[in-house]
Amino acid sequence: MSKPKILIIGGGYGGMMSAVRLEKELGLNNAEITLVNKHNYHYQTTWLHENAAGTLHHDRTRIMIDDIIDTNKINFVQDTVVEIKKDEKRVILQNGELTYDYLVIALGSDPETFGIQGLKENAMSIRSINSVREIREHIDYNFARYNNEGQKQELINIVVGGAGFTGIEFVGELADRVPELCKEYDIPREKVRIINIEAAPNVLPGFDEELVEYAINNLERRGVEFLVNTPIKECNEDGVLLASGEEIKAATVVWTGGVRGNHLVEEAGFETMRGRVKVDKDLRMPGYEYIFVVGDCALIINEEINRPYPPTAQIAIQQAYTLARNLKTLINGGGKMEEFTFDNKGTVASLGKGEAIGVVGNKKLFGSTASAMKKVIDNRYLFLLGGVPMVVKKGKLKLF
Repeated sequence: MSKPKILIIGGGYGGMMSAVRLEKELGLNNAEITLVNKHNYHYQTTWLHENAAGTLHHDRTRIMIDDIIDTNKINFVQDTVVEIKKDEKRVILQNGELTYDYLVIALGSDPETFGIQGLKENAMSIRSINSVREIREHIDYNFARYNNEGQKQELINIVVGGAGFTGIEFVGELADRVPELCKEYDIPREKVRIINIEAAPNVLPGFDEELVEYAINNLERRGVEFLVNTPIKECNEDGVLLASGEEIKAATVVWTGGVRGNHLVEEAGFETMRGRVKVDKDLRMPGYEYIFVVGDCALIINEEINRPYPPTAQIAIQQAYTLARNLKTLINGGGKMEEFTFDNKGTVASLGKGEAIGVVGNKKLFGSTASAMKKVIDNRYLFLLGGVPMVVKKGKLKLF
């Protein structure tokens, strides 16, 4: 009897941790496991805002996949997924196709533009190693142009659309980076504008008010301007047009205003909400007992507030553990499937070097304490991925 084929598509937090857990849960003779990813590396999405601002080199953020999984046990295919043929148990790649008995969809997200005109064409986004490298180089280039091209203000105006976690963490890093750029390119710091625009009535919507106030005060002190309750109507090559009619000219516009599930899931004919599938309690696709969904493409309702959990690294990692155990159950002949329950261990948002805010359990964390906890969380993920050697190689070991 041939071994069942498990195909994991996507090498983000959910896909990578699924591969790691399956490698541990299943022996070589139990299943044939294949991981497909566009790049030969995995990257920590939660560090990308630092790469985009230029406060952390992008090589620190990416980890080679063959440093994480044993490629003698898991077949790694570097290719781009083009189409999911769910009823034929096939996945079409740019350079071929693969069949499966069990499919794990872990394709990550696409930016959510909310229909804002010109946003997709004219704004940059914090999406990948390549996108954040482009943002960093773009900002540097415009600062270099400032004194050579008549000191045009728009060259050193940076607009960040969205004041959720990614937006706030990015402007925090920019507040650290801009003084260095000003010194390098001989520009007075007070000339540079970092403008964070949010359509909701406040930054970090839904977060603890005391922590939000701390974040705003900290960032405003370091030169960040906030425009809240201010929707962006249009983004063009000159900057942004607000719903109020005000225009802000900026050579750099970075959109961090939200994500939706990967378009390939919707295009495959699955029922979705903003590209995300409302999965069964065991993480399977409704109506498809051989397809699992984890990470940004999986929609799970927080029954306490009757709203979906936000797609975070934390929930994707936890889903991978449940997924691996459930696949082991299926392959070993069936039995009771485990229901996924999210254990929220807390949330921490960085505000730049040595500064953060967060909630862990019932405790609010501010400043350096929260920043140290952020590093602990980052290092813990690396430990789960590859043990102590991975923490030593890629971790942020200095806590204070």
